[in-house]
Amino acid sequence: MKNSRRDFLSFMLAGSASVIAGPALADDGQQGIDCDISFGVLVDTTLCMGCRKCELACNQANKLSDRRPAEFEDTSVLSKHRRPKPDAYTVVNRFAVPEEPEHLYTLKVQCMHCNDPACVSACIVGAMRKDPRGPVVYDPDKCIGCRYCLVACPFQVPSYEYDDPVEPQVRKCNFCFERVIEKGEVPACVAVCPSEALTFGKRKSLIDAAYTRMADSPGKYYEHLYGEHEIGGTSWMYMAPAEFSYTELPELGTDPIPSLTESIQHGIFKSFMPPLLLYGLLGLIMHSVRKGNGERERDNT
Repeated sequence: MKNSRRDFLSFMLAGSASVIAGPALADDGQQGIDCDISFGVLVDTTLCMGCRKCELACNQANKLSDRRPAEFEDTSVLSKHRRPKPDAYTVVNRFAVPEEPEHLYTLKVQCMHCNDPACVSACIVGAMRKDPRGPVVYDPDKCIGCRYCLVACPFQVPSYEYDDPVEPQVRKCNFCFERVIEKGEVPACVAVCPSEALTFGKRKSLIDAAYTRMADSPGKYYEHLYGEHEIGGTSWMYMAPAEFSYTELPELGTDPIPSLTESIQHGIFKSFMPPLLLYGLLGLIMHSVRKGNGERERDNT
C-alpha cells in the first residue's frame, strides 16, 4: 500500500512537472536545422509510376500490418483520395491537370518532416521532437493523447489509433529514423523506388539538384519546388508538371506555423490550474492502465 501511494505521489509530481515544462520541451524541439547535416527527400512526380512499391516497403519496414504484398499491386486505389493512417504511413494518389486530362500523375504523401514543425510546437509534453538531421520523431511514452499535433499539422498527416482502447498512439512516418540516422541507410521507400522518383540526400544538395533539373528540361516542370520555403521549409520536397493547387499539397505561406501554436499554448497556460488537473488526471489514468497491463502480462508468463 505504501509503495502504491509513493508511486502515485511520485507520478503526480512528475506529471505536474511535465505539464509545467511542456512549452519548454516543445521549444527544445524547434532549434532549427543545420543545412550541412539535415537530410531530405526530393520527390519527382513526373517519374513516379504509381506502382505503390513505396507503400509496401513502408509497411514491411515499420511492421504496420499483415497485408500481403499482392494487395499493394492493386493500382485502382490510386483514383481514390487517400490519407496516411495508423497502418499506412504513406499513400500514393493520382491527380490530373485540367488542361491535360489525358496526362495523369501520381504523388506520394507522408509526413513532410517540417524544419520548424507545428506538431512539435503544439505538443505540451515533448512527445514530438525535431531531430536536427531532419526527422520529426514521436515518443509514445511521453504522449498523453491530447492530439494537439493532429490539429496543428497543416498537412493533416498524424493519425490516431482510435481503435486501440488501451494504449492508443499517434502514428506517422518517422523518416525511417533507425535506418537513416542509426544505420546510415536510405529510407525504405526510397530504396525500393524502381523509377528513382525519390532521391535521398542532404537537403541543400537536393534543392540544387531540383533547380538543375528544371533548367535542363524547360517546360517539363512547374517552376516551383514545393517544400523549399513553405512554412519555413520541409525535409520532403516536390517537383510537379503543373501547379501544386491541382494536387493535395496545400497552399501555404513561408512563415513557420509554431508562432501560432505557441500563442494558443501560452493562452491555455495562463489559466494553468485547469490544464494541470486535466493532464495530471489523464497521465494518472494512462499510467494505471499501463501498469495494470504489465502486471497482467507478468501473471500470464
